[in-house]
Amino acid sequence: MSEHFAFTPPATVSVPVVGSTERFPVHRIYCVGRNYEEHAKEMGFTGREPPFFFLKPADTIVVSEPGQTASTPYPSLTNNLHHEIELVVAIGTGGKNIKAADAARHIYGYAVGLDMTRRDLQNDMKKQGRPWCIGKAFDHSAPIGPITPAAQAGDIHHAAIWVQVNGLDRQRSNVAKLIWSVAETIEHLSNAWELQAGDLIYTGTPEGVAAVVQGDTLTGGVDGLTPIRVTVA
Repeated sequence: MSEHFAFTPPATVSVPVVGSTERFPVHRIYCVGRNYEEHAKEMGFTGREPPFFFLKPADTIVVSEPGQTASTPYPSLTNNLHHEIELVVAIGTGGKNIKAADAARHIYGYAVGLDMTRRDLQNDMKKQGRPWCIGKAFDHSAPIGPITPAAQAGDIHHAAIWVQVNGLDRQRSNVAKLIWSVAETIEHLSNAWELQAGDLIYTGTPEGVAAVVQGDTLTGGVDGLTPIRVTVA
């Protein structure tokens, strides 16, 4: 018997794949907090603390299609919207309790992403000891560029990562400076959740996070991947 829904289900959120007409269907979005040492310091922390994670709904994705500028609205309730440029890992084969040595075979590809953050709301929740989903998991908070299959991504683990706002550098670092590598992150994450094909992992941001305002254009990249370009509407 076919299912009858109370209303039409939303379309599957998907991201384009470089060199293919196929699209990558998104299941979940996991994000790693404070995964570059200098960013941890600018947020008031130091050292190689155990990794921690937060999630964004799949429909917070804003796709920066190849050669186009995506648009993300300035969100409500904030006066301090921050950019955080990140390497995104796309999971192609799921699993639980994945060892770091086996992590590569679970990776479909990589993309450039932005973890947009209502910093004032996040900080307020931190002070109150409450969850800070309102600062991270809001609508349009996860812009992303096309996914490059892993075999075509080059030496992603030593790639430069950067973002410019209106043509001026804001963040510039190297993926090699991750506190927890991509493989280690997958190991830790898969101990807590069973990863599924379609999962995206935003691996953390380097130092230099700062505010953007309406009208700003952000251009970001990771060497070897298609850059992302987003305007704050």
